[in-house]
Amino acid sequence: MDFSLTPEQREIRELALKFARNEMIPHAQEFDEQGKFPADIFKKAWELGLVNTCIPAEYGGAGFTSVDGVIISEALAYGCMGMNTSFMANDLALLPIVIGGSDAQKKKFLTPFTQEFKIASFCLTEPGNGSDAGGIKTTIKDGGDHWIVNGEKMWITNAGYADLFVVYGTIDPNLKHKGISALVVDPKSPGIEIGKKEDKMGHRSSDTRGVRFNNVKVPKEDMLGKPGEGWTIAMNTLDHSRPLVASSALGGAQRALDLSVQYSKERTQFGVPIAKHQAIQFMIAEMGMKVEAARLLVHKAAWLCDQGMKNTEIASYAKAFASDSCMQITTDAVQIYGGYGYSKEYPVEKLMRDAKLIQIYEGTSQIQRLVMARELLK
Repeated sequence: MDFSLTPEQREIRELALKFARNEMIPHAQEFDEQGKFPADIFKKAWELGLVNTCIPAEYGGAGFTSVDGVIISEALAYGCMGMNTSFMANDLALLPIVIGGSDAQKKKFLTPFTQEFKIASFCLTEPGNGSDAGGIKTTIKDGGDHWIVNGEKMWITNAGYADLFVVYGTIDPNLKHKGISALVVDPKSPGIEIGKKEDKMGHRSSDTRGVRFNNVKVPKEDMLGKPGEGWTIAMNTLDHSRPLVASSALGGAQRALDLSVQYSKERTQFGVPIAKHQAIQFMIAEMGMKVEAARLLVHKAAWLCDQGMKNTEIASYAKAFASDSCMQITTDAVQIYGGYGYSKEYPVEKLMRDAKLIQIYEGTSQIQRLVMARELLK
């Protein structure tokens, strides 16, 4: 058992961290305050090969492993969790094609993302169905030589800038999970309405919108797998993407820890740096312990993907533990900074706001525990 990174992994980690420090951190506060989409930064990350990490080499990708992907994601989230959400959304949307697409579909949809800068969205959640993904109401009807899509999606990342949607709907609501199917859809198709940008508490630089589908025609050949196979594709996608999302929480937690250590050595109270006070020492020790434990879970969940082994349980452990830990660690960072931590002039309040979303999206912390329990009680 070897816990060390390979020379190649250390190199890509340093590249991603350098990018985070030079390109993301200097602009994170501005983009957060303005709710500005980081299109130029996103493109620079693409040019360096730091996004679309799931695309296999045979379709023009870098051929990264899942472990490589979480290493990159952690480093980018160290720069800004909100920006990294936009970056990761590409992988979330492209993974269903990697998992459920035919060779022809992979060439058609994946390869263009390696040739020019493109953005993608994963369209699963609906206004009335978040955690209950099996109850989605969007319909996919057979229109002869095409499919007809009607329905509404909500909280769709990158929706206002996307060049590709992966859309989930049902061919028959009575079939529940067995009716869910997945389509690759052109966002510029007639009948698609993109909603307003949501004004969020955190992750303010990421673009989040509702999307409405009104009799949208999709070519028959653009369904992933067969009708009714969408649920399996979606669940396999989440098994692969949850370690990636967990790594984003990990990056934010590591940043909060580093800032807390630095500040506690510089801030003086009662004649000594606050790092000398046991109360602060215990908080920092807890933060460090949780970061290290989260990293081990994240890497194991990703490693299981790379081995072709079932990781559903571990992926939920990683996602829940990393996101819950990030929330606690960033909250403690604000506490360590005291009154300054509550000010927007310091970075920790943004980290705390950003941390909250990771407990909610990609399966809430409560849904993760439900998944864990089901796996344990089988």
